[in-house]
Amino acid sequence: MRKENVKIFSGTSNNDLAKKICDELGITLGDAKITRFKDGEVHVKLNSTVRGASCFVIQSTSNPVNESLMELLVFIDALKRASAKDITAVIPYYGYSRQDRKASPREPITAKLVANLLTSAGATRVMTMDLHAQQIQGFFDIPVDHMKALPILAKYFIDKGLTGDDVVVVSPDVGGVKRARTLSAWLDCKIAIIDKRRPKPNESEVMNIIGEVQGKKAIFIDDMIDTAGTITNGAQSIIDSGAVEAYACCTHAVFSDPALERLEASPLKEVIITDTIYLPENKKLDKIKIISVDKLFSEGIRRVFNNESLSELFVK
Repeated sequence: MRKENVKIFSGTSNNDLAKKICDELGITLGDAKITRFKDGEVHVKLNSTVRGASCFVIQSTSNPVNESLMELLVFIDALKRASAKDITAVIPYYGYSRQDRKASPREPITAKLVANLLTSAGATRVMTMDLHAQQIQGFFDIPVDHMKALPILAKYFIDKGLTGDDVVVVSPDVGGVKRARTLSAWLDCKIAIIDKRRPKPNESEVMNIIGEVQGKKAIFIDDMIDTAGTITNGAQSIIDSGAVEAYACCTHAVFSDPALERLEASPLKEVIITDTIYLPENKKLDKIKIISVDKLFSEGIRRVFNNESLSELFVK
């Protein structure tokens, strides 16, 4: 890729990942200043020309979600008004992805609203990872590159020797069965499913375990861990049902309170996450292992710029 024709910028939500991606590409992170007025308004100032350049803005719309989203929209508008050739919003974690449908009357579909906002602001392409619901890709009228962390998560367990008949991949709910089946194919093992119910938001209760877990090393997989209630309750149930070890992995470590306390107290031996969401040093428990997605996103950016296919990045 011709480095003079591409510009990569970062918002404030995950600057560490943005720097890693630039290092992988051998490109200097774009010079921009992000400030806030006294009342909280976001202001973005580009300190170098982007006229005619392909621009990429790296920003996870993570906590504080609304701040991060508004910052991204303002950044995209600044690039558009500075005559960027095209603007790709690189959103490792897409906030509001859990609001992808009307679960009951008189509710918004906020994931669609966010898609409209990004497009209206001037984004010409979106690159994201492990959307909570696949159909969100269809909410956009611009191309969406949907990256997947599963290959690098699978490699972690393969390198640890967690494969074969002694292992079972566990889906924490019925909705995650496809994800669990895909990981089980990588690890050459069977799956189990947690049948749960939610008495109220951010709370879960295990009803049944479907599948054989007795004497197995169990690996839970989910797209995100928020308050960790589902994962930790499931892990305890699996251990109580005869599993010898329990691991968990996810792409997005949202880790809202009291997630860290629950994970620390749980029987989980390791929790493997990616760095789509920045995790401060004071939240890095000993059992948390972080795998970077910098190589996946840097290769995705390179291929987008060179008009090459991304699909082969995810072929087993």
